[in-house]
Parts: sequence; structure tokens; C-alpha cells
Amino acid sequence: MNKNTQMITREPEGRVLFRLAGPMLLGILGIIIFNLMDTFYVARLGTIELAALSFTFPVVLVISSVAHGLGIGMTATVSRAAGEENRKKQIGLITWGMILSFIIVLLFVIFGLLTITPLFTLLGADKTTLPVIKEYMSIWYWGVMFVVIPMTGNAAIRGMGDTKTPAMVMLLAAVMNTILDPLLIFGIGPFPEWRVRGAAIATVFSRALTFSVAIYILTIREKVISFKNSTIKYVFSMWKEILHIGLPNTLTKMIIPISVGIITGLIARHGQEAVAGFGVSSRLEMFALLPMQSIISILPVFIGQNIGAKKKGRVLRGITLSGRFALIYGVVSYLFLFFLARPVASLFNDNVQVVDVVIKYFRIVPLTYGLQGLMLIGVTTLNVLKKPLHAAGLTLLQVFGIYIPLALLSSHFLGISGIFISLILSYMLIGPISYVFSQKKIQAL
Repeated sequence: MNKNTQMITREPEGRVLFRLAGPMLLGILGIIIFNLMDTFYVARLGTIELAALSFTFPVVLVISSVAHGLGIGMTATVSRAAGEENRKKQIGLITWGMILSFIIVLLFVIFGLLTITPLFTLLGADKTTLPVIKEYMSIWYWGVMFVVIPMTGNAAIRGMGDTKTPAMVMLLAAVMNTILDPLLIFGIGPFPEWRVRGAAIATVFSRALTFSVAIYILTIREKVISFKNSTIKYVFSMWKEILHIGLPNTLTKMIIPISVGIITGLIARHGQEAVAGFGVSSRLEMFALLPMQSIISILPVFIGQNIGAKKKGRVLRGITLSGRFALIYGVVSYLFLFFLARPVASLFNDNVQVVDVVIKYFRIVPLTYGLQGLMLIGVTTLNVLKKPLHAAGLTLLQVFGIYIPLALLSSHFLGISGIFISLILSYMLIGPISYVFSQKKIQAL
């Protein structure tokens, strides 16, 4: 048993969660800075460019959802194999999981490049924003491989109990993107002024760097990429195990960007300024939820390795601690965001309508951040327990059973505020149910 597995399965639960989440907090901060820098600098170009970037957010989320879904399948299976001390299985899962990621990426690139105009027209882009969107996405799609494969590789490394290395890889991408964005967007010094295309090129280059680092770590340092003695039957058995969790989770994760696309369409009825404000809010929210997301991201490692080691009691105690943290953090973050919404929004855009939408968002939606945390804990737990259909059902109910229908109805009477209120009502109903349901499933093991 390696030292990471010993720590995860033996030390006090609170200390383990803190030690795992600390590095991941930095890594997720890197991802958030990555996204915020694009938004911050593109906003300097004007409201049309900012709105165009906001329209791309649902599609970027879809690709990220595929990567996260495969990643959760990878983390859950690799962590359980680590808890069982099965090195051979870890190598098989990681090797063929990475190949599976490459195949899926190739399909997305082809489909994405062929559907830019019809897809973004459907989302509500008009003749002013569509040309800008084309500039950005025609470059961004070519970098999808550099987005998905490192995320899957980092998930495998986390499954082995190492959360520090993936965090450093994510921070590296953020630093590189932060440096390149202003140079390529505004044409500083010897660099050309590529405007929105510059943001896309910076993203692709930064992700390519993390791709190289992730591949080096898996092949050279950890030596977990091996094609020896791999029959077709064996490969399919590895894919089946990853996809049993990864495929439903990918579909579940894709519910979020689909819903964001629908909501973006609703908000577009109120003007491009409203879309721009919603885009800024979505990216700032990633920063606000950073501590909670760091806990959620390491739960599969903690749960998987302890389930593999047959330590159910530790899993229950870890989930209880995570739930308490989510509720306390939810209250604290709401108070901060309520008062800081206006000055933070003004950093990104000086358009009064854009700023008003951001303020409205952060004085309504964060009310249920704690309950959103409970839902994410519950859904994550169910996925690791190999109950992905249960997790998908709860997410579908929250989004399409409650949020979207309420948003469609309330937006007619309350405008944008009705859309935001619908979101908090959906979390109020599904958050506690998901959390309690997942605990019962653990107790039944």
C-alpha cells in the first residue's frame, strides 16, 4: 500500500479531506483564473465581444462535462483499484481510459467545426455576435484534445491519491494563459493584435502545455501507461468499467451546459447586455464556489479508496463533515457576495445594464450555495458507489423537472429575476434529498 492510500484510509477523516482539498483548491483556482482572464481581457474589447464569449460558455461547458464525466469514471475506478492494492488494474484503467478520451475528442472536434453557425444561431447569437463567435470557436475546437486528455489524466493521478500534481498542472495552465491573453488580444510589443482570436490561441497553447506535462507524468514518472498483454477483450473490459460510471456522469454533467444554453436563450430576449452580465456572473461564480468545488473534486478519491479498503464508517463520517462545511460556507459566501457584487462587476464592464444583471444574480442565487453543495456531495457519492443512474435522475429532476419549467414560467412575470429565483428553488428541493439518499446507499453496503 503506497503512502497516499495509507493516509486516505487510516488518518482522521477531517485531516485527510483537508490535505487532499488544499492542493485541489489551488488547482481549481488556476482553472477559474484561466476563465476569468479570458473574460476580463475580452471585456476590454467591448460589450459585443463579451456577449460573444458568453454565448460560447455553454459549448465550452459541454466539452468540459465530457472531460469531467470521463474523469470521474477514471477517478472512481482507479481509486477503488488503489484501495484494493491492484496495481495491474490501475495501469489498465489509466492506459485505455486515455485512449478512449482521444477517440471521443476526435468526434467532438469534427462535429463542433461543422456546426458553429447553426448551433450558436440556435442559442440566440445574432449578426453582430456570430462573426466574433466564429473567430473564437474555429480556433478553440482544434484545442479540444488539449482540454480533455489532460483532465482525464489528472483524474487518474487523483485516483492514485495524488492531488498535488494535478493542481500544479492546472496552475501552470492558468499562469501561461494569464501571460498570453493580453499579449495576443491587444498586440502588445512584437505580438500581433488578434483580439478574440488571440484569446482562443492563448487557450489552446496553454492547454497544449498541460497536455505535455500530464503525458510526461503518466508515462515517465508514474509508469502507468502500458500496452503489454492487452487483448481486445481486456481493453473492452477496461472501457466498460470506466464508462459504467463515466458515461452516465458525462450525460449528467452535460445537463448543466444544456440548461445554461436554454437559460442563455431566455436571457438573450432581454438584450446582449443581459447575456454579457450573465456570462460575467457565471465565471465569477466559479471563483465564489472554489472552496466547495475543491471538496467535491477530492470526494471520489476519499470515497473510492475507503470503499475499496472496506471502510464504510470512514466514508459516512467524511460525507457528514463535507456537508457541514458546504452549509457553513454557503452562508458566509452569500454575505460576501451580497455586498461585493457591484464593485466586482464594475471591474469587468462599465455598462450599467451589464453590472445590474451581475448584481441581481449575486443577490439571489448564492442564497442556496450550501444546498447546492449538498446536492453535489450526494451526486458525487452515488457515482463512486456505481449508482450513476440514480445520480443522473436527481440531476435531471433538478434541472428539467424544476429549474427550466419554473424559469420559463417566471421569466414572463419577473424577468431575469424570475430565472434566478427558479434556480434557488430547485436547489432547495433537490439538495437535501440528494444528500440523504446518498448516505442511505452507503449504509446499505
